Amino acid sequence: MYAIIETGGRQFNVEVGSRITIPRLEAKEGDKISIDKVLVINDGDNSHIGTPYLDKAKIEAVVLGETRGDKVTIFKFKRRTKYRRTRGHRQDYSEIEIKKIVPPSGK
Repeated sequence: MYAIIETGGRQFNVEVGSRITIPRLEAKEGDKISIDKVLVINDGDNSHIGTPYLDKAKIEAVVLGETRGDKVTIFKFKRRTKYRRTRGHRQDYSEIEIKKIVPPSGK
């Protein structure tokens, strides 16, 4: 069984037991979270497709910790004007483990 969820403006393909890194959530390590923006659930025989989300479907997960992404350097440059600007950015991420996929029928 797998599901496609949306969190942090991105979509992720998840299965029970999988660990994924998503944009940072306001949750501490060990907290249980529920994600209700479920787009698709497929259990092999049945497929449930939302428009855009499935009602009464959710994903239960546990927060494992927080990490930070690689540093991205932003460099602006205009020739012949001595204009140069350098900035950096590191994105914060939360690592979660999927514990349960609840289809809309409640099985």
